Amino acid sequence: MRPIYRGLLVALLQCAIVLSMTAKYQWDRDRLPRVWARVSPVDPNAPLRGRYLMLRLQVAMDNEPGDVQHVRLSVQNGQLTATPDEKAALTVGGGKNQAGARVLSEPVSFFLPDTAKDSRLNFGEELWVEVSVPYNALPRPIRLGIKKDGVLTPLDLR
Repeated sequence: MRPIYRGLLVALLQCAIVLSMTAKYQWDRDRLPRVWARVSPVDPNAPLRGRYLMLRLQVAMDNEPGDVQHVRLSVQNGQLTATPDEKAALTVGGGKNQAGARVLSEPVSFFLPDTAKDSRLNFGEELWVEVSVPYNALPRPIRLGIKKDGVLTPLDLR
């Protein structure tokens, strides 16, 4: 086989991998339950990763804070809810955050386009993220929103 054909075969294989991942995430986004969840943002600026936010998702949980617990996530009554499950891969920290909510131990990354404006939250505003909730994996962020005076407004980051 000539080198040009090998190169074309590798390029075709890479395109097939990228397209299959895109199709899988789109299928998951359409099939999995979605919910808006309040987040505690951390804004790292890593030159190799670009602009992104590390989001710590706040979850509703019935039991009192204790040790770190393994949990399974679900959507109940329009809220992201954590249910204790020893076989689950996700964990919730032992305490509560400043807002008094339980927080997932593993942060979720949300990548920002280069054209998005930098903005800080004003007084009385909360950062929320819409996520799709897989059965036993971290939620996948879809879009960001700001909640002020009880009204949630999705952000246009394009």
